[in-house]
Amino acid sequence: MRESDRSPSLTELLERCAGNDRRAFAELYAATSAKLYGTVLRILKNERWSEEVLQEAYIKVWQKADSFDAGKASPITWLVTLARNTAIDQLRREPTAANDGDEVIDLLPGHFPDGEQKLAQSREQEQLLHCLKQLEDGRADLVRLAYLDGLSRIELAERFEQPVNTIKTWLHRALKQLKGCMS
Repeated sequence: MRESDRSPSLTELLERCAGNDRRAFAELYAATSAKLYGTVLRILKNERWSEEVLQEAYIKVWQKADSFDAGKASPITWLVTLARNTAIDQLRREPTAANDGDEVIDLLPGHFPDGEQKLAQSREQEQLLHCLKQLEDGRADLVRLAYLDGLSRIELAERFEQPVNTIKTWLHRALKQLKGCMS
């Protein structure tokens, strides 16, 4: 493969962004915006607001590209963390903004579960709660904080006073145990 046929890695793009390379920034945006938008939307639960916050996150990417350290995190982890933190900061500053503009959703026909579906959901929730109780001490809290509250691995490491890799291992094992219990 010729060098010109090879697309640059995210690390290379971030390095070029640190040097104010606008073309690299455009390529970085094209390669990562869908993932980052999904991260922000999952936190804010409002499309319009998520688009605005995503733009703010990319401004931070442009401004902080020179602080990226490939020895500390992968480029996508760094980008997701930056976007996630931007969304959380916005949510803390404007907690009511998440509902702005969602009045249209209230007018759309919804799907309401019937009794059988509600019963199945209730059983799944009971099974999940049972399985969470089967986890080692603290692991249920770890899973809840990571997947329900959206804490990053770094935040979890600080909270549990453990290295990030230990947190990743604990989460991996806990999810594996939950999966086995749920099936």
